[in-house]
Amino acid sequence: MELSLTPEQAALKDSVRRLCERDYGFEHRRGLLRSPEGFGRDLWATFAELGWTGAGLSEADFGYGGGPVEMAIVQEEMGRALVVEPYLSCVVIAATTIAALGAADQKERLLSSVVGGETLVALAHNEVAMRGDDAAVTTTATQGPDGWHLNGRKGFVLGGPSADILLVSARTPGGISLFQVSAEAAGLEITAYHAVDGRRVADIDLTDVQVGADALIGPEGGALPGIEQAVDHGIIGLMAECVGAMDAALWLTRDYLKTRKQFGTTLNTFQALQHRMADMLVETELARSMLMAGVAALSDPDPAARRAGVSAAKVQISEAAIKVTAEAIQLHGGIGVTEEYIVGHFYKRAVLARGLFGGVDRHLERFAAHALREVA
Repeated sequence: MELSLTPEQAALKDSVRRLCERDYGFEHRRGLLRSPEGFGRDLWATFAELGWTGAGLSEADFGYGGGPVEMAIVQEEMGRALVVEPYLSCVVIAATTIAALGAADQKERLLSSVVGGETLVALAHNEVAMRGDDAAVTTTATQGPDGWHLNGRKGFVLGGPSADILLVSARTPGGISLFQVSAEAAGLEITAYHAVDGRRVADIDLTDVQVGADALIGPEGGALPGIEQAVDHGIIGLMAECVGAMDAALWLTRDYLKTRKQFGTTLNTFQALQHRMADMLVETELARSMLMAGVAALSDPDPAARRAGVSAAKVQISEAAIKVTAEAIQLHGGIGVTEEYIVGHFYKRAVLARGLFGGVDRHLERFAAHALREVA
């Protein structure tokens, strides 16, 4: 695996960082969270103009020729600024789902509008009882002469409140299928709320929601592999955000210790605090290395090996993110737990990341099961 960035990738990284540092200050972010949609439509248009919405998609999928590396670059820099725009839900998860399952005309229609920043799409797959098991879909789709009728409930849908189109997974006679559903469809009820890190999510109730036969994305009963692939991309994207948040929290804490005084000297002169900072640096660099391994796993042609690699990254990085961001709060003292200071919000992002897409125990089980199969 190539560990250095190409000139194009370096330029992308610099572009995201410069915009976030210039236009995405903490106070600006707090204002976005209090807005009706919880993010900035003008910023989303800027993301599209700069090419970020197509950075991780191949040219065949109406992107700009990138892949998982470009996706992780953007997500890591967004994690540093705790960006709340629906990049993960729309550009990473939903777009990957469409690219994996969609027919040529569906890709052209949906992906081109996503890359252009015109349409927001969200994958409505998660259900409360899933706990990381993507096959445990209870929402149903029944076929009739006029198309399909969907019934069920989706929970904690990232990007759900702002989505124009929902990609709803449902159980059909052949297995798990995926359907394109307008957010304005009759019988669809969206309940929006804030996740612990501030971004907006939704619970979605489907009561006899009717869609046409052309709403089916991919083969009937054959959507699970594509959904699993998209969720794996989402996990690595979220872990990239964690690495960015850890790095930002680390250096913010370093700067604080260099200026805060106690007993007539700055805190960075105390050896015990130096050791704790060193531990934070080690955890951050280990997490960055594990992120590289997770990004590489996304390209593994063996789905089982891919999922094992993604699970390993999820466990290592999410646990490290909790440790580093919690330490950052501790080293800041009382100011670290205030809502008006950014360091505690890095911890909130880490808390969400650890539980989202399955907890640590489930991913350890998945990794261990694959390892046992490999040695058997």
